[in-house]
Formats: sequence, C-alpha cells, structure tokens
Amino acid sequence: MEDQKKVYKILVINPGSTSTKVSLFENESLRFEHSLFHDAPELLKFPHVNDQMPFRYRVILDMLKEEGVSPDEIDVFVGRGGSACTQPGGITTVDRKLYEDTEAAVGGSEHPAKLGVMLAYEFSRQYGRPAYTLNPTNVDEYCDYARLTGIKGVYRVSHSHVLNQKAVAEFDAAGLGKRYEEMNYIVAHIDGGITVSAHDHGKMVDGNMGADGEGAFTPTRIGSVPVLSLLDYIEAHSVEEARLMCSRAGGFVSLFGTSNSDVIHGLKAAGDPKATLVWDTMIYQISKMIGEMSAVLCGKVDAILLTGGLMRFDDVAEGIRRRCGFLAPVRVYPGEMEQEALAMPALKVMRGELKPLTYTGKPVWDGFPGISFD
Repeated sequence: MEDQKKVYKILVINPGSTSTKVSLFENESLRFEHSLFHDAPELLKFPHVNDQMPFRYRVILDMLKEEGVSPDEIDVFVGRGGSACTQPGGITTVDRKLYEDTEAAVGGSEHPAKLGVMLAYEFSRQYGRPAYTLNPTNVDEYCDYARLTGIKGVYRVSHSHVLNQKAVAEFDAAGLGKRYEEMNYIVAHIDGGITVSAHDHGKMVDGNMGADGEGAFTPTRIGSVPVLSLLDYIEAHSVEEARLMCSRAGGFVSLFGTSNSDVIHGLKAAGDPKATLVWDTMIYQISKMIGEMSAVLCGKVDAILLTGGLMRFDDVAEGIRRRCGFLAPVRVYPGEMEQEALAMPALKVMRGELKPLTYTGKPVWDGFPGISFD
C-alpha cells in the first residue's frame, strides 16, 4: 500500500452539454475548481461532439496556466464518461480500447460526457500518467421491464447522469445514518440535460434516456416528441438535424437561440409570457417523469432528490414539490457532487486501497434469458 502521506494531484475533467468543469485535488483537499461555460451556439460550430476535443483541451490548458499548474505535475487524470458499451458501476481504467469505443460512441449515445474519458486519455498519453473514469452515463443496472420496446430489436438502454445521481443518493442516505443500498430514491439531475431515475436499493433500475430524445425538454434537448411529428420534422429537415436537436440544439436553444438558463429565467422573472410558458412547462414535464418513476418503485419512495445546476433557481424545486410532494419528501442538493465523487476513488486507487475495473468492450446486458424475439 502506498505511503498515506504522499500528496497526489488529481485533475478531474467533467464536460457537460454547456460547460467544462475542472477541479484539482491534492489528496482529499480541493485546490481549485472552475466551471467554464460554453453557450450552445459556440459549441454548435463543431459538427460533431468529438470535434470539440481540441477546443476543450485548449480551454483546460489555458485554465491550468492561469492557475500556475503544469500538466506534468499532475499524478492522475479522471474524466467523466459515457458513449462506450454499457458498463458496471465503479472506477475503470481509461485505456486505448475504452477511448476508441467512446470516440466511436458504440453505445449509441453522443453525450458530451464522453469527452471526459477522451480528454483524460489524451492528457494521460501526453504526460505519462494514469487515467480513470467512474460511473459513466452508460452504467447499466436496468430491470428487464425498462428495456423492452414495441419494436423488435430496439431496446432501451441506460443513458443518464449516473455519476451525480449515485453520489447524491449516497450522500443523502449517509445523512440519515443509512446506506444507499437500503433506500428507494427518485433522483432528478436538472441542468443542461435532465434525467430522472428510480434507484431501488442501490441499483438504478429505470430512467429516461436524456440525450436520446426522451423525457422533459431541457436547455439543450428536445425531450419526448410524438414519433409521427418527429418524422414530419425529419422529412422537412434531416436525420442529422434531428439527432442534433436530441442532444445539443433542442429545448431552449431551439426556442430561444441560447442554452443560457440565467437569460431565460431572467426573462421569466421580468414577466415575459413566452419564457414563463417554456420554463414552467419544463418543470411540469420533470414532474411527470418523477410520477413515472414512483410507479417503477411501486410507490415505495423514501425521498425525491433534486440536484444539478438548475436547482439554483428556487422555483424549480417549488414547482416539483407542488406536483410531487405527496409522493415522498423532496430534498434539494443544488449543483452536483460529481467532482469529489470522481476524485476520491482515484485517490484510493493511487494509494493501493482500491482496484480499478478494466473495460471489456462487451455490453452488460445481452438479451432476456430463455426468450428470443427472432
């Protein structure tokens, strides 16, 4: 086991749909943290999510330079992840196979979180230090009922804010003197992307595929749209435009031309009727998703946990409490707990206290046992 007195510098890279959040930890202590906002029109200059790599890499290098930190001082790079084959929960080594599958989005989702793995790998390659990821967006713990659709060969998979949702649930349970595995939670991550999931005794058994056009619309995503209406849109536009609307150009971006929630909320506060309708409809749709997840848990819900950047606006929690407070207590964790959640397992790995998983390149789920739809 490594010397517990050794100071490890851990760089945490957390790309989101509208920001790149970067933190430097020295063991358990946070040295600095920056959330670098990117307005959607700026990111839409890049035809594909992968094309953002040089831009975000340069932003991180510039920030480190401003802080007086050289990348070769850093001991380990940790990135948020997603888009590869589905994975079990836990900390995983970022190797060439995981990088390539993430870049190719073999898991079918183009969530910007994938850039965390890609950026961590690039820093690792450039500076000769290890790289890890934890609880990426494609962690799969779904129950079978959450997978099947009415189209043969088309299945729902887990694409969610797993990292923050699990971190918040574990924190809430610990505050009650309990373990996450003892509790039933509905957790809503509400920010540039919005996902709501049912957590049944430590397993995230169902939730919406936020970056795939499912659930509430968000600052950057269309949410659920009637299929025939979407087909009409595609006929008049293109499949690629529809894909872009699912993850980067829908929601506020489509309706207002910006993903900046402060701008939209400011318009609502000033009494603008369009902004009021759009903002309150988003809250209404989130509440409907929470109701769905309560049915997944058969009404046995210990708490509804609200987290993410948009929880800085009090009216979001107020609107959800009004519609869903009868289901269970509603508790709010503004922002997110992802940075420390990413850093601390990596520190344990560096100290020899935890063994990281190796990415297999095989999906967690490969069919219903004993059942074939061929």
